Amino acid sequence: MKKNLLTIVGPTAIGKTRLAISLAEYYNTVILSADSRQFYQEMSIGTAVPSQKELKSVKHYFIHHKSVEDFYTVGDFEKDCIELLHKLFAKHDIVILVGGSGLYINAVLYGLNSFPEVDKNIRNKLNKVFKEQGIEYLQNELKAKDPTYYDKVDLQNPQRIIRALEICLGTGKPYSSYLTPERKERSFKTVLVGLKAERDVIYERINSRVDKMVKMGLFQEVEGLLAYRKLNALQTVGYKEIFHFFDGSFNKETAIEEIKKNTRRFAKRQLNWFKKDPNALWFDHKTDINSIIETIDSKISGSNR
Repeated sequence: MKKNLLTIVGPTAIGKTRLAISLAEYYNTVILSADSRQFYQEMSIGTAVPSQKELKSVKHYFIHHKSVEDFYTVGDFEKDCIELLHKLFAKHDIVILVGGSGLYINAVLYGLNSFPEVDKNIRNKLNKVFKEQGIEYLQNELKAKDPTYYDKVDLQNPQRIIRALEICLGTGKPYSSYLTPERKERSFKTVLVGLKAERDVIYERINSRVDKMVKMGLFQEVEGLLAYRKLNALQTVGYKEIFHFFDGSFNKETAIEEIKKNTRRFAKRQLNWFKKDPNALWFDHKTDINSIIETIDSKISGSNR
């Protein structure tokens, strides 16, 4: 009987952490985080890292295991995660993977796409353009050269935009043309569980979470990271807006509203990404945990027949 990786996805602030912990307690298992910003030990408030109580209730992996100064790619995460799963499945029939970073989830479930080698000078030139003309210029370039990828990439992540443009310029073909449906064979089965809600509910939860983060000391956390603001790990919603506050571009109220606005946009991209998977089991965020468990157990039993 194959082991099962129970994977929980959905937009930010929907309740993925709470569900993951409840399921981990029920199945007596552990949790792997696939949130690419919760990896970094210097970032807690703005990344909504589980509380100390939550972390103690269930064993978590891939939370605060790196520094913002470390170079850690999605390929590194795929390798580390698959190696760890091999060990964990020796003890558990079910392991839980949870997160809102679609690329990192897909890397574990299906593997990464292969891209041709291109001239390294292209990336150097793009990095220079980014420093001199900013991310908006790169966004417009990507929109012109690969509108398909432009519609689904995190437009606030310069590393991903530069990577896509690097392939576009180096091969003369859109980056999205190399994103094939080919999947790596995994030694485990996947049960994909998605949480959803009406758009206004998601937006309300996002706004409430941002306000809570501010009260918890988000501005102070970001102030302590000013020296690292150029690092890729800090090019993320909730941090870059407050950097603008500290350099005088935004007042505090504007920074907070920008965080809310950009988080709502991010949540929309998350939903668009995850809804493309036809195998996902979707539940309203208020669904009773017992109903979710019943559906999961039925799915696992059916796949093992």
